[in-house]
This record gives sequence, C-alpha cells and structure tokens, in this order.
Amino acid sequence: MTDDKKIYFASDFHLGLEAVMEPLVREKHVVKWLSSIEDSASEIYLVGDIFDFWWEYKSVVPKGFTRFLGKISELTDRGIRIHFFTGNHDMWIRDYLSKECGMILHTGPVSTELLGKNFYIAHGEGLGPNDISYKLLLWAFRNRVLRKMYSFLHPRIGLAIAHRWTKHSRLTKNYSNGFRGAENENLVKHAQYILQSERVDYFIFGHRHIAYEYDTGNNDSKIFFLGNWFNAPCYVSWDGERAILNDFRYH
Repeated sequence: MTDDKKIYFASDFHLGLEAVMEPLVREKHVVKWLSSIEDSASEIYLVGDIFDFWWEYKSVVPKGFTRFLGKISELTDRGIRIHFFTGNHDMWIRDYLSKECGMILHTGPVSTELLGKNFYIAHGEGLGPNDISYKLLLWAFRNRVLRKMYSFLHPRIGLAIAHRWTKHSRLTKNYSNGFRGAENENLVKHAQYILQSERVDYFIFGHRHIAYEYDTGNNDSKIFFLGNWFNAPCYVSWDGERAILNDFRYH
C-alpha cells in the first residue's frame, strides 16, 4: 500500500428505508461518497445495517440497490478490499454479495491490525450487558431452524413481512438519540471489558446512530461511533497517523 492510501469506515446507510428522505436520494449520496474516496482508499469497512433489510433466498435477492452494488463491484474490481459486516437489519446474507460484488463478509466482531494500530470493529448489536429481551430477539433472528422455516415463505410474503417490521423498528426510528454517558452506553461497557484482556487502540462501532468520539482513558484507546446516513452522514478515515471522524453532509 502506498503512503497516501487510507482506510475508511462507515455504517448504518439503511439503504431502502423510506424515512427522512427518498431511499434513492440516500443511495446516490452513498455512491457519491464512495466515488470521493476511491482514489485514496486501500480498504473500506462497511460496519453493519448497510441495507435496511436484506433477506437472501438461495436463488432470490432483494430488488433495487443497483447503483450501490454497481459501485461496490467497480471498486473491488479495482483491487480495493471492501469488508461488509452484517447488522441487525441485514444479518440474513448468504453468498451473493461476496460472489457477485467481491465483498469480504463478517458476521461478528473483528480484531485486526491496520497500519500499525489495533482495531476492534463491530456493528454493535447485542454487545455489552443489559437489554436481555433484545438479546433474545437477536437469538431468534440468528437461529438456523427459525431462518430455515422463514425461508419456506414465498419471497413476496417473506419480504413484505420483513419490510413491515423494519418500518416499526425502534432502531430505525431512533434518529437523534445522543450519547448517554459512559455508564449508560452498552458499547462503552463492552469496550472496557475487551480492554481487560487485549490492547485495542481504536474501537469502531455502528448501530447507535450517533457520530461520536469517546476517549476510554485506557492507554489512549478511543471509541468511534459511526453515526447514521439519515440526516448527518459521516465516516472515519485512518491514514496510519490519525483517525478522524468526518462529515459528508447532504447539500
């Protein structure tokens, strides 16, 4: 990798969500961002809830997202490594995005070294203590038997049910929930737990829909919350020297 290359992180595009703006407006803005970083990017980490819903049957995938998927394929064809983390809205992915678009799929947290620093990257759903009812809901969503049963539904029915659920999801309605303090943030507690057993310089989390940088007070370790792309799009860039939370606002 040349010295001027960077690594980028973004999450919670919720492509397809009919809220705040037309879905196509958000998708075009995401593509605009990808185009703006394509010459400087060596890797791009998409950290969950990229789609507001994605259920992949063996031979059927959701319609739409052609601009986004086309751009992703263009970038991977150029040799840019693009990592796709599943979130709570798009965890039901099989192999379409990896085979057709060249993305590297991750279904859980990843610890990795990037340009000399240790990163812990996760969407964030279900991590940390508390919220037992939500953890049970995630267990049901991830259960192989229940997923197999759901796959027997005709796509027209299965996708309709899912889209109805996403419209009422507490997570996609919670656009402006700010940072609640370290003592009330499960992901901060999770980071503090991880730091007990390993050195992490940067935690990268999605899920919370807030753009925020938090200093853990532990050996300069920091947490970046990646925000959302409903009303205040942002991303993190890392060049080996500085990790920066950047805006990419709608104009």
